[in-house]
Amino acid sequence: MSMTKIKNIKPLGFPWETKDPFLFCAYHKDDFPAGDEQMGMPKKEFIGRNIGQDFVIKDGFRMYHGRRVPGFPYHPHKGFETITINKEGFVDHTDSLGGAGRFGEGDVQWMTAGKGILHSEMFPLIHQDKKNPLEIFQIWLNLPKVSKLVEPHFKMLWKDMIPVITETDDLGNKTFIDVIAGNYKGTQAPDTTPDSWAANPANGVEVLTIKMEANATFTLPASTVKGVHKTLYFYQGDHLVIEENKIPKESIIEVNPEEAISIQNGSKEAFLLVLQGKPLNEPVVQYGPFVMNTDAEIQEAFHEYQTTQFGGWPWPEQEQTHAKEKGRFAIHIDGREEIK
Repeated sequence: MSMTKIKNIKPLGFPWETKDPFLFCAYHKDDFPAGDEQMGMPKKEFIGRNIGQDFVIKDGFRMYHGRRVPGFPYHPHKGFETITINKEGFVDHTDSLGGAGRFGEGDVQWMTAGKGILHSEMFPLIHQDKKNPLEIFQIWLNLPKVSKLVEPHFKMLWKDMIPVITETDDLGNKTFIDVIAGNYKGTQAPDTTPDSWAANPANGVEVLTIKMEANATFTLPASTVKGVHKTLYFYQGDHLVIEENKIPKESIIEVNPEEAISIQNGSKEAFLLVLQGKPLNEPVVQYGPFVMNTDAEIQEAFHEYQTTQFGGWPWPEQEQTHAKEKGRFAIHIDGREEIK
């Protein structure tokens, strides 16, 4: 195997391994059935499931920690950020600071947990007459020590805000690149949250999702920022050819960021996620939903959560959902409301 442009190839696991400044990526793809009147799972689907701890794919889906609605009832975060990329289905967000929202296909939520927040991420089964498929990525991006105790903040990057670049090869085959973070060949992504590691262009953070038509070829440019890590996640398709290496689907491909990478797709549509960023090069101590720099800071985070609940939970349900008829929207902690 030629390793001029490829540093390493390994199979995808769960969650997906990432390089500093990212902590990991969880990819969720579930073929949820039609919902009931409360947008929950019909009771007949509960048979054979470990409700509340259901992470095994059965009949094409998982309930995760949900007991009625699939998803993740309220839970804390501190010291890092979540980037939730929605490709299909809906996510209902609520948090301890009064924020709320529903986002769907093509939307991205960027949340800086900072000094601490409780939030819920539920997957409402809105449709009663047909299935409710869901496909999302949740990427954990670390915060540097100087920003670990910033005020929590979330921002919606709505579908119509995110640039989509179309590149066509010599045979007319197309590749589509969604620019979620960073700058791709002069096309700038929307601004992130203000205290994000990605907010400073000098950190070279780039998040892209890519769809390649069958047999398409395109070139991923070299990074314009020195000292970054760059990783490709080939999660759906047939195979790729990169520098004469045939790479099977469900592969992690760590590449040399200083080189342009020519990618030839196989006979099926291919889907990739690209993560790039300059490493923080700081100690990482993680315990569940808390990511700090020292063991003492982790202990302090637990104590703070136990005593303050990061502001408490202002919602009637731990797995809070919004009205079925409500569309995509966001209510921010400053009271500002967006309706899409």
